[in-house]
Amino acid sequence: QVQLVESGGGSVQAGGSLRLSCAASRFTFSSSCVGWFRQAPGKEREGVAAINASGGRTAYRNSVKGRFTISRDNSKNKVYLQMSILHSDDTALYYCASGGFTYWGQGTQVTVS
Repeated sequence: QVQLVESGGGSVQAGGSLRLSCAASRFTFSSSCVGWFRQAPGKEREGVAAINASGGRTAYRNSVKGRFTISRDNSKNKVYLQMSILHSDDTALYYCASGGFTYWGQGTQVTVS
């Protein structure tokens, strides 16, 4: 059974940084695009960042450009989201997804105060 597991969330003060990780098991990330999504209470899930299979192309939602960086290490079967200059409106449950967004993790909570 394919499993994606996010980690690295936590509580930080505004202006702080966190690095999220997404690890895959029984699934090879290296052949797939991976996306990070988030959902805040009472809001719809939204895409945050995405990276193609090779890592050569990335995309970000406007509100995180210049603050967040998505990267991947295919040798470790992991994808990362480095988040800096965090704002209170970045508070959400963050998910990674892959396999044509067939596979989703359970999420990791990010709280910015």
